[in-house]
Amino acid sequence: MGGEVRRPIARSSHAFDAGRMPAPAARPPRPRDGMSIDWAVVGMTGLAILAIGTISPPLLTMLHVNYSSSGGNIFEKMHPATYFAFMAFALLLVRGGDPIGEINRIAGSMRLLLIYLFACVLIVFQSAALKRPVTGVVDAFLLPALLCVIIWNLTPPQRRPLVWLVHFVLWLNIVLGYYEFFSKRRLVPIIAADNVIVTGDWRSTALLGLPLVAAGVVAMYVMTLMLKPRTQSPPLYALPLLVLAMASLMVFGGRTALVYTLIVLAGIVVVNLGRLLRGDRFSMTTIIVATGFAMLVGAVIPILFGTGMFDKMIDRFSSDNGSAGARIAGLHLLTLLDFREILLGTTVSRSNALQTMMGLDYGIENFWIASIVQYGLISTALITIGLGFLFGEILKRAAPSAWVSVMFLVIVAASSVSFSSKNIILAAYVVLIVLLLPRPAPQPRMVRSPLPAGSGRRFAYAPAAPMR
Repeated sequence: MGGEVRRPIARSSHAFDAGRMPAPAARPPRPRDGMSIDWAVVGMTGLAILAIGTISPPLLTMLHVNYSSSGGNIFEKMHPATYFAFMAFALLLVRGGDPIGEINRIAGSMRLLLIYLFACVLIVFQSAALKRPVTGVVDAFLLPALLCVIIWNLTPPQRRPLVWLVHFVLWLNIVLGYYEFFSKRRLVPIIAADNVIVTGDWRSTALLGLPLVAAGVVAMYVMTLMLKPRTQSPPLYALPLLVLAMASLMVFGGRTALVYTLIVLAGIVVVNLGRLLRGDRFSMTTIIVATGFAMLVGAVIPILFGTGMFDKMIDRFSSDNGSAGARIAGLHLLTLLDFREILLGTTVSRSNALQTMMGLDYGIENFWIASIVQYGLISTALITIGLGFLFGEILKRAAPSAWVSVMFLVIVAASSVSFSSKNIILAAYVVLIVLLLPRPAPQPRMVRSPLPAGSGRRFAYAPAAPMR
């Protein structure tokens, strides 16, 4: 092109200079790529888990926060874990720049959870109609579902810090439980009805607030450690830690938790003995670990006898301190309700007056009876069905052995106040199952492949899914 005039390209200050600027791969990632928002979600979820394990409702009452009592402003009525969980969920929705699309994707992948959320919404409207506190439904029922959604949308590397945080929180409570038992000093007082502090109870509470709550959460933690699927034998240092955690159940005084944990342990032993008799082969490391565990348990039992733990637990089994009478009183309380109250529930003042009259200072020790009194038979049936779908979704995404933990949760609900009152107990149980008992990733299958003779290999890995 003889008539073409080449013009010099003007170099601006923003032009890329390969001699002075770093290579594109060496630059730090920009915030818009989503990495920083993902880890902000992990941070907020970690704060929610930390609040669940360290900030109990009795601790809030001791700090003069009107969480369970009357008075105060609306911001005091929800647990700090709920605020952190909502912030984590909001960040989860905006991390891709399309909140509506993110909600649609979550709803499409977790359809069983929608029925549970529908039941929660109905109870929220009913609580507002009966002039009951709505925040109790949010903390007790909505918080667990919210944490499930958040954790399921995190990658395995992002869940790993949360798993370590769970271990830290549980061991902090176990160590504090031993401290309270031996020092006779309680960090968080046991608070009964009308904010009365109980002083004659020897059981530890740690930071979980109530002895039975602490015993149930620690028992769930021990069971998840025993039921966790493993590809190799546990390390040797895990044996004394597991024995120490199981012994802490006597420190917290949980009879149901202790008996159920021992039944699960006995079941694991029986199953492995059956495998051994059937001819299954075990590695030498597994045999050494099992032998060391049995010897360690035999050495710890005499020590526990010397500390007086067994004596106090025997007293707990021989004298239930009115627990059986409280359950009978809860059944008798239903006979005092009229037909409308049985179907639709009672007001706060009515249910409190009935509990005081029946001498139920610690609450109604059965989830379903307490729910009928508070929300009525219709809403109790709806929330029970919703909980069934919630745990159906959890079991679908958890290890096959997680059903043992869910059965323990049902027993806890039937024998104690559990999550029938305003608390975060259900969220603590759900976090333990979801984080510590995930469904293992599918392993590639080893199959015979027709390799050429002399190749030196007889097996090849086949992909878990067919190649397209």
